Amino acid sequence: MASATGEQQQRSGGLRRELRFWEAIALSIAIMAPTAAMALNGTVPATLIGEAVPLAFIFATIGVVFVSYAFIRLSQSFSHAGSVYAFSGVTLGPRAGFFAGWALFGTYLAFTCASTAEVGLFGQAFFDSTGIWKNAEWLVIAAVAGAGIALLAVGDIRVATRSLLGMEGISVTLIVILVVVIFVKLAVGSAPADQGFTADIFKVPSGTSLDTIGFAAVFGFLSFAGFEGAAALGEETNDPRRNIPRAIGTAVLVAGGFYIVVIIAQTLGFGTSAAGVKAFGGSSSPLGDLSKDYVGSGLSDAINLGAMVSAFASGLGTATAGSRILFALGRDGFGSARLGKASARTGAPAGALAVVMTVAMTAMVVQRAVGTNAANAFFYPGTIGVLSLLVAYIVTNIGALRYLFLRGVRRAPARQVVVPVVAIAILGYTIDKQVTGQTFPYDRFPFVVAIWLLVGLAIVVAVPGLARRIGVGLAREEGLAADDAAAASGS
Repeated sequence: MASATGEQQQRSGGLRRELRFWEAIALSIAIMAPTAAMALNGTVPATLIGEAVPLAFIFATIGVVFVSYAFIRLSQSFSHAGSVYAFSGVTLGPRAGFFAGWALFGTYLAFTCASTAEVGLFGQAFFDSTGIWKNAEWLVIAAVAGAGIALLAVGDIRVATRSLLGMEGISVTLIVILVVVIFVKLAVGSAPADQGFTADIFKVPSGTSLDTIGFAAVFGFLSFAGFEGAAALGEETNDPRRNIPRAIGTAVLVAGGFYIVVIIAQTLGFGTSAAGVKAFGGSSSPLGDLSKDYVGSGLSDAINLGAMVSAFASGLGTATAGSRILFALGRDGFGSARLGKASARTGAPAGALAVVMTVAMTAMVVQRAVGTNAANAFFYPGTIGVLSLLVAYIVTNIGALRYLFLRGVRRAPARQVVVPVVAIAILGYTIDKQVTGQTFPYDRFPFVVAIWLLVGLAIVVAVPGLARRIGVGLAREEGLAADDAAAASGS
């Protein structure tokens, strides 16, 4: 049924089913941007739990495994460009589907803006440190990156996904080189400050509360944001009900292993003494500082360049995924009919992509116009996007709980019901830590996300017939059985 549907969509201006497993996994990995994550996300945990930072990332990896269960199981049953829009629409009804899709679409808009600004951030560091362009203007770098993202995203999806894999491969390789050098120097006793291997990195400092450990793990958890990206390629991947779940699961495990190894190298590289922990927590560029200490400024410059490339890949990934969700919404009756049409030449949803890039680039320019620096131009929309993402994750896990265990025929072993329940608890805790105790302007971002979500809710409630069209569209596109079709249409 899925194959026949894919062929019909190709003939009628739909997406093309032509990707393989490794091309699908590229999207999830690119959106997570492991290089950029490791360049920034270990410092705050170091200030919270000292030398035990690796524990935060181990706990985070376990948490994401729980959260990813819903996406893996649902993508075994449904292959749809709308990702959570379809997952939640089929399991909870069309209004919930639109709401989840709207939340994830908002995330990808914010992430595209953030990642493009991040290209400017690391580009600024690279050009300044190499002397190529002193006092580089981050907006110019980001604008060029935005044009490159649009050019690749509007083309053949195979070119885009292969580019993603290549770009992340280059940047990850540079980090692996640094990690190997750090481990070798630690082993032979030639580390800069006589650091060495120690099991203290797996011991929580005395007096550290469980809540503090959980808060530190939140930053590790956020490094996985975007792991679900491959789900948006459900209509473009061969054998999607096998390859998409594999792509999501593999992306989580590979990223988790990479994060843990790299964060161990960073923690040991700075050292587990009070001075080393302080240096790690206070570093604005941990990988760059370690590169200078262990190898030289050349590798530091190369890693800044690699992080810039990784941020570009992340922007390309989020723009690609975001355009697929908007395409799916448009195809089922939201907004202009042009949103639901793909290019006959490239197979890309050009109209939806134009909306994504226009909104993201406008937001970036506005930030620069009001004097926002490159770092905050990344962190501000990135924080907004994460909050909206967590809401989409919760709705999806609730849908999985209902679909797999609580509705009609049980589709998973009863003992596994604990997995989405724990996932929902983890997500709720993460939202709480992202919302409470924040200072300006971060204390305002939950209201921004709430407004975005309320707009989405108002649209699906107020627009006559939208929920019905969504339900009919989901039932048609997924070839659902009678009970699933009834749920999708809200009956």
